[in-house]
This record gives sequence, C-alpha cells and structure tokens, in this order.
Amino acid sequence: MRRTIGLSLRIDVAPHAVSVQRVGGWRLPGRAAVAPQTLASQQITPSGEHPFDAIANALRALLGELDVAGWPVSFVLADELTRMWRVTPPAGAARMADLEAAAGLRFQSLYGEPPSAWQVSADWDAAQPFFAAAVPRALLALLGAVAQDGKLAVVAIEPRFVNAWNRSRRGLKQGAWFGHVHDSLLTLAATEADGKSLRAIRPLPIPHGADHYWLTQTLQREALLLDMEAPQLLQVNGNVPAAWTAPVTNAAHIPCSALTGSSA
Repeated sequence: MRRTIGLSLRIDVAPHAVSVQRVGGWRLPGRAAVAPQTLASQQITPSGEHPFDAIANALRALLGELDVAGWPVSFVLADELTRMWRVTPPAGAARMADLEAAAGLRFQSLYGEPPSAWQVSADWDAAQPFFAAAVPRALLALLGAVAQDGKLAVVAIEPRFVNAWNRSRRGLKQGAWFGHVHDSLLTLAATEADGKSLRAIRPLPIPHGADHYWLTQTLQREALLLDMEAPQLLQVNGNVPAAWTAPVTNAAHIPCSALTGSSA
C-alpha cells in the first residue's frame, strides 16, 4: 500500500477485538481533516490463560493481509487492558526514585499486586498530585514483536483514555468535565477548577438505555464522592449516546455536548 507523507497507522487493541486504521495525511487550507479509514478489523475470543496471545495472533493475521511494511504505527489500548491512578508525592520528595516508589505503593494498595509486571509512566511531579498509567509488560513485548514482524515503526503505545484526553483537552470549557465513551464504558475525567488538570478518572459501565437522567445522576454522585461541585457541562467524545447530547428540557439535568473532531 502506498503511503503518502503524513499518513500513519493506528491500531486499536481491546480484549475482544482489534482494528487497523489509516490516519493523518495533509490537511489543505479550508478543507476538513482526512477522516480515519478502517483497513481491517477482527473479533477475538480471548484465552483465559494467555489472553494477550489471542491479541497478537489477530494482529498478525490482519497485518499479513495489508501491505504496510515501513509505516509508522501508534497502538491505542482499551482502558480495560491498562490501569490509571492518582499519586500523591511524599512530603520532601526530591528524587525520581521517591516518586516511583510512591506510585508503586499506591498501585499495590489499589490493585493488590506489586507493579513489577507492569510498565509504569506518569507526569511525574514532586510538588502536586499526578496521574500514572500502567500497561502489562507482557502485552508490550507482544506488540513490539508484532510490529517488528510487520516491519512497522512504533511511534506510541498509550491507553485509549490518554489518547482521547490529549486530543481533546484544549477544547474543554471552564467548569466542564471530560468523558470518553467506548464499548459501553464511560471513562469520566473530573477536572479541577482550572479546567485543565485532573482530579480523578473513573471508568463507569453504561447500562442499556442510559438516558440523560442517568448521566446527570452519575455526574452528581461522582461529584459527591470527590467532594467537588458537580460540573456545569460534560464534554464527551467517542460513541456518545444521542440522548445525552439532545437539547436539555429539564433544568435539573447537566448539559452534555460532543467534542467535534475528536471521535474514538
């Protein structure tokens, strides 16, 4: 497949499905950006003992059908495959080792296991709380092997929420929270008063038929749990239910709007 300048691959990885998309390309003045194009996708039946092997096998099958050797690729991982948590730096922290130890202890307290099997990255900060993300080392190794076999140049490997947040954060309004919807899961980001930094990230299953009433009740409950004011607005991207972004007819409901140009 011929690659023009600016084009790359995005491979979306979830426990039950993988897909390969062509993204990017030149954006001419006055014209909309080129929409991502799905080149191939495949459902997965994961194995309980070796769940990542099924992902790797599916990717090898898809890439074997595509002429994409030499293309740059970004892997975007479903939030179910990763972990994200908030870390409070210890008082007097002065070294990276102090921050890494704090992140590891918090990980173990939340998930009941040491972080040794996970690759941890974060916006390390000794002065204020920060968020960390972890990806299984076994999954990273398999993705690296798949890319090497397919002669792909890995540009990034990141959780789906991180990818969505980085693409959308500049479009957030003051007083708004951010949400990303994918596979019946709302990953909710409660933002601080400045509208830019994060207070909490909550993955919330979306029940069948969830309407604007459910959304408002969920936002208000999360605000109470975090000892925060409820948001004035929820801005979302991804596969957003149409009922959430319909015009608000009940003054008690929290408005919700879709972020343009930032789909899943």
